[in-house]
Amino acid sequence: MSISAVAALLLLSEAPPVPTNAAPEILTETAAQPYAGDVLPPKVVPTIGTNPSPVPVTPEPSSGEPPTPAPGSPNEIVVTARGDAPPGDPLQAVNIESFRAVQAIDQAFVGPIAMGYQGIVPEPVRDGVGNALRNLTEPVNFLNFLLQFKIGKAAETLGRFAINSTFGVGGLFDVAKKKPFNLPYRRNGFANTLGFYGVEPGPFFYLPVFGATTLRDMAGNGLDMLVLPTAIGKPFNRTAYAAPTTVIRALNDRIERDAEIERLQQQSLDPYVETRTLYLQMRQREIDALRGRIPDFIAAPPVEAPPEPAAPQTDPLPDQEIPVVAPPAVVETPPAGDPPTL
Repeated sequence: MSISAVAALLLLSEAPPVPTNAAPEILTETAAQPYAGDVLPPKVVPTIGTNPSPVPVTPEPSSGEPPTPAPGSPNEIVVTARGDAPPGDPLQAVNIESFRAVQAIDQAFVGPIAMGYQGIVPEPVRDGVGNALRNLTEPVNFLNFLLQFKIGKAAETLGRFAINSTFGVGGLFDVAKKKPFNLPYRRNGFANTLGFYGVEPGPFFYLPVFGATTLRDMAGNGLDMLVLPTAIGKPFNRTAYAAPTTVIRALNDRIERDAEIERLQQQSLDPYVETRTLYLQMRQREIDALRGRIPDFIAAPPVEAPPEPAAPQTDPLPDQEIPVVAPPAVVETPPAGDPPTL
């Protein structure tokens, strides 16, 4: 036997025997293979065979609660809560619900009806009816200027009422505000008189019919509405007069505030808070004007759009003299076949 054959026999005799029913090798996680994050590694199911191939199995959650989404994930829900009610608006939650209901009704019914009224009735007719209804409030304005000891404004208000009721054909035309009279309309009422003598506004309300108001304004406006029916009687104390005039006033007011309402709905971050703030600021300006703290308050200044940037102007080119070139003289030549004329 050769030496190579003897070496081969010795190697075969030293190799360990391979059992026929040996257990398959199980792949286990070692410390040398760490996993990053909070996600557990997939479990490994052993397979029988000479070349085991691990099959990953998705682990089941240990409890019945759904996993919490990570911050910034699509399933994250951000909930923002409104703070506590401010001191001037203790019924803020109720007022917000009323505000939402009024806005929904306005979008569904009041707004379209007002726009239809604006499209059907010509503007001169609408202005004339509005002027006549406003002229009927002049006695209330006059009475409250007297209660505030503003004799000059009371006299102007009485003059406006007399001029518009006569020359303005019952108030259809506001003649008093034009030259030579120059008597502007100044709104006044018992709510202003209460504020003039130091009565605080009280809690803020947003009512379905009256809109934004305060406890002081509700009491004062109620007294305003009783002046003509109580002092004069018919027809001001009749439903046949009160119902249509109230509707016309509401439609005219809705048309005038259309741009403001649209701006609040499209641009305001919180339409209710802005409506409350603007109303309270306007009422405070009116009271301050009556007390002489600020200039006389007649009407809110119109909101003007910012001016558009002007186009860059370039200096015009200096005028240049353009030389006039005379057209060339045309010389007639006789045809080739004709003889020259002597």
